[in-house]
Amino acid sequence: MLVRLPRARPNSGRAGDAPVRHRRKARTERARRSHDSALHGRSDRHRRRKRGHTWWSSDGVLDLDLAVPKELGGPGGAATSSEQLFATGYSACFHSALQLVARRPKVDISGSSVTTGVSIGPDAHGGYGLNVSMTVSLPGLGHEQAQQLVEQADRTCPYSNAVRGNVDIDLQVA
Repeated sequence: MLVRLPRARPNSGRAGDAPVRHRRKARTERARRSHDSALHGRSDRHRRRKRGHTWWSSDGVLDLDLAVPKELGGPGGAATSSEQLFATGYSACFHSALQLVARRPKVDISGSSVTTGVSIGPDAHGGYGLNVSMTVSLPGLGHEQAQQLVEQADRTCPYSNAVRGNVDIDLQVA
């Protein structure tokens, strides 16, 4: 999954232009507002017995049924699981971080991909925990250079920073 990050535009130098730092702040605030979205859920008894829970985003883009995986005593089936959503979000975020760290030294990572699997299972405290396996493919780069970029992306990615120390992660360079 490729995610493009917007490029910052330099100050054009025209009279009346705000300094670049003000534009960046305004863009950052707009971006923050545009990424703030609430996730809503509903489940009535009849629907829940048949399919699980339905969740939708406040902007209406996301509207899907979620099901508890069979491994956790749920129905499984054709509905999406929350682990699949987490894997999708983590992959997209990590790939964006990878593009960012590759852009700084002008390294071409076209054709790159991030494949993420998330599993859930019992933890040592009687609850449940997540395990993540992530494979990053960077065709055309040597293994050492690819490994360095992946490590930088891991330090940059907000998902990686959020789960570090809380989730077992197996990060591989293909």
